[in-house]
Amino acid sequence: MPLSKGYKKNFNTLRRAFLAGDAALMECQLAASGESVAVVCAANRLADGGAEFVPFAMLFSGNPYETINPPRPEGGFYTQGEVHAGGR
Repeated sequence: MPLSKGYKKNFNTLRRAFLAGDAALMECQLAASGESVAVVCAANRLADGGAEFVPFAMLFSGNPYETINPPRPEGGFYTQGEVHAGGR
């Protein structure tokens, strides 16, 4: 499944924010669980000199390789067994 245009647009917005020095790493709280999480944000500069922060991504807690299955070059995804056995 290809990435949606919205994801690509958000990624490019975040990339521009990093290049302009308008990105931030913030500690936030998940509304559903109250868990603290690290969130990558872009700063939206306001006319009054302030900024509002737009959340784009959460960083992984723990080992990301144990959380996700990476894509296979031919399509689909590796399994956790393949990832841990060095199959990728």
